[in-house]
Amino acid sequence: MNVPVMVLVLADFVVIGVLPRVFFKGGSFNLGWWLTGAPFFVVPPFLIAARLADWHSWISMGKAVTTLTAIGAVLAGASIALMFFTLGTHRVPLALWHQEDDAPASIVTYGAYSKIRHPFYSSFLLGFLGAFAMFPHLGTLLPLLYAIGRLTATAMREEKRLSASEFGGEYREYIARTGRFLPI
Repeated sequence: MNVPVMVLVLADFVVIGVLPRVFFKGGSFNLGWWLTGAPFFVVPPFLIAARLADWHSWISMGKAVTTLTAIGAVLAGASIALMFFTLGTHRVPLALWHQEDDAPASIVTYGAYSKIRHPFYSSFLLGFLGAFAMFPHLGTLLPLLYAIGRLTATAMREEKRLSASEFGGEYREYIARTGRFLPI
């Protein structure tokens, strides 16, 4: 495992991990938050354990490992960049995820949100993809797949709630021209 790339991937997860404390407002760490957050608590310790125990990934051929490691570094860097771009888009902190009682005050459709409806979630998924590319293993694949499922379900629930809000018409138009996690 390439140590500098592993440090970059771990730094990505650290940035993700501090978001609830430094950016999101109010709310509680309810069951939905913990269920969504679970893979974020699994991957970093797994990578550290894999490095310390000298576990091997599924890929062991030189050029493939080098290529995947480079892809992992690019994805982790893109994750961090997208997170900071998304942070810079907001004028006020968002509610902590999964808070049922938080009505939207406005719809953000500019900056990082101009092409992607859920850029924070996209950046998180890039982080998991980066970890998997850097160290293809069941210990990085399963959290990636779980995160895709949980973040998709969360995004769908948020979209349903926003579509039913006072901003519903505007939000439905926004949905028609943007991708959930990828630009369309």
